[in-house]
Amino acid sequence: MIKKLIIYFFIFSVFTIKLFANPKVDVKTAILIDHDSNEVIYELEPDMSIYPASMTKIMTAIVVFDLLKDNKLSLEDKFVISEKAWRLSQSGYSSMFLMINDEVTVDDLLKGIIIASGNDACIAIAEGIAGSEENFADIMNEKASELGMTNSNFANSSGINNPDNYSTVRDIAIMSQYLIKNHPGYYELFKETTFTWDRTGGDPITQGNRNPLLYKRVGVDGIKTGYLAVEKYSLASTMKRDQRRLIAVASGFQTKQTRSTGSLKLLSWGFRNTDTFEISKENETVFPVKSWLGKNEEIKGVTKEDIYITLMKKEARGLKVNLNYNGPVKAPIDKDQKIANVEIFIKDKLIKKVPVYASEKVEKVNVFKSLFMSLNYLIWGDV
Repeated sequence: MIKKLIIYFFIFSVFTIKLFANPKVDVKTAILIDHDSNEVIYELEPDMSIYPASMTKIMTAIVVFDLLKDNKLSLEDKFVISEKAWRLSQSGYSSMFLMINDEVTVDDLLKGIIIASGNDACIAIAEGIAGSEENFADIMNEKASELGMTNSNFANSSGINNPDNYSTVRDIAIMSQYLIKNHPGYYELFKETTFTWDRTGGDPITQGNRNPLLYKRVGVDGIKTGYLAVEKYSLASTMKRDQRRLIAVASGFQTKQTRSTGSLKLLSWGFRNTDTFEISKENETVFPVKSWLGKNEEIKGVTKEDIYITLMKKEARGLKVNLNYNGPVKAPIDKDQKIANVEIFIKDKLIKKVPVYASEKVEKVNVFKSLFMSLNYLIWGDV
């Protein structure tokens, strides 16, 4: 669970890397991160270039979800299935078995991509949105650049083997985190274990989700498997326990079995050996800062970002949070004016400092009260 830190010490005056002990997973490249703190709990050659295979479909889904969120696309919109998309359903690839010239809703295509891992559905949705898969890949790459995926390039929407379709486990973790954080409603599709496609001209086809960890009932609710002969088995997975979520991405497992056991080992090890503490929620957690000559004696300070910290369990006793500022802060004080810093220490080592801003405007008292307060301070030292 995420532990809320509620005791503070007051004083007047892209992933964070934090490596822990090795969980020893037999894989070529891997990364384990905390979803909220962004901290790397474990990594093994995380920037090694890989062929992401069907993990590519995470970005395909993100592009669609962004369009849905911006009301530029609807789940009820229909796309006509091209011969290119149809041929993939005839070639031995994973597919939802689309029929040429059929009209299929975005809703069904998304389920075909996410649950059935349908390569034909990827092409159909790419062509429907961008006119061609090449144009859609350009959109994918624009999004990757926006997210800071500096070592990735997408050449297609499905992950079918292409030397120009490459990524890293770090980049895949970045896009997985974006998916979960920005599209929590649509992300629910990734935990669905079956999808029935009521296809035109044939009996309905029911397929199961290819993520084996979904069936173990251990808190895993996504994300995407991958396989290419050159890359072997890969998996982007995530587990949630109470309010805490970890994300693991690994590639180069030799078998399906080791992909399952290795990914689960990474996630379980992370929960067993580390804790994440909530220090502040954006614009919610209040840090009281004393004011001078203000109509309010205290200013309600807030952070402009969520602050979480992930630690080994044995390190937690050394965690200390200070609110540091030169004060009292003299009025007038504008809303969003920086008034302090939250400083996070492990023992005596400063590991993070985040600005605190005034959540409201504080006006200065009138001249008579100002003189009285100043005189009172000179006599009694009481502010």
